[in-house]
Amino acid sequence: MQQDHNMLRGISENGGIVFYGVDSTEIVREMERLHKTSAVTTAALGRLLTAASMMGIMLKSTRDSVTIQIRGGGPAGRLLAVSDGTGNVKGYVENPVVELPPREDGHLDVGNAVGRDGTLDVIRDLGMREPYIGQVPLTSGEIAEDITSYFAISEQVPTVCALGVLVDTDLSVRCAGGFIVQLLPGATEQEIDLLEQNIKAMPSVTAMLEQGKTVRDMLDMALQGFQPDILDSYHVTYRCDCSRERVEGMLRSLGRKEVEKLRDEDPIAEVNCQFCDKIYKVDLNELLENWPVSDEKTAEKKN
Repeated sequence: MQQDHNMLRGISENGGIVFYGVDSTEIVREMERLHKTSAVTTAALGRLLTAASMMGIMLKSTRDSVTIQIRGGGPAGRLLAVSDGTGNVKGYVENPVVELPPREDGHLDVGNAVGRDGTLDVIRDLGMREPYIGQVPLTSGEIAEDITSYFAISEQVPTVCALGVLVDTDLSVRCAGGFIVQLLPGATEQEIDLLEQNIKAMPSVTAMLEQGKTVRDMLDMALQGFQPDILDSYHVTYRCDCSRERVEGMLRSLGRKEVEKLRDEDPIAEVNCQFCDKIYKVDLNELLENWPVSDEKTAEKKN
């Protein structure tokens, strides 16, 4: 595993167990910097970004993407995380500032911030005509349990998911990370029992990271007795792929007549990216002057 790599994918010697792990500290720090989230929403969206990054690595092509959406009915509102096929992620929370008292155990109350009355949706864009969409009801709103439930119900893959974000008193992110362990067909009962014992004995993700443990250490602890091998390692970041070209394309997708209506209200359109908060100012007169002829002909045929 290269020194700057913060994600790895490993497998047990006999191929019955696969492990994904990530130190997402820098990802969550960048998210908090961009969205100015409160402690509990930092933890909630940070966990979702961590899971999405690992699920991005599971995709078969680097051109594919996976989107995880949670609507739980809690004060945080809608949470969204998007990963490309290389594990780079971006995210959004509808209400970035939510203040709730901690749980009885002193931990941030992510479950009540997210809510439990709703669904977790996973949308995989695999470059086909229609994306693959899986949906499961929320079980706890704590994110990790909901991801585990998604794999069990929607994909029927026995999975353990552990996620953690540790927020300091000054709202800075001390550490963040997670791992996903999945059983492949052919795993024996003895192997399942040993894996359960290993995971039960592991400290929390944030406790391990605070102790200086690496993602490789997490792999070795989870798969102790299985002689695991590292298949791949990656450097994953918070990365928004917005651009002026994408914004102009989005405006064109509204149709010429709609853009003309917008132009009549204000010749300069301001479009704010929800993932990185960047603002694009588009001159609608200029956009209309350079409108592709092919788009006009398509609109004429529809009319």
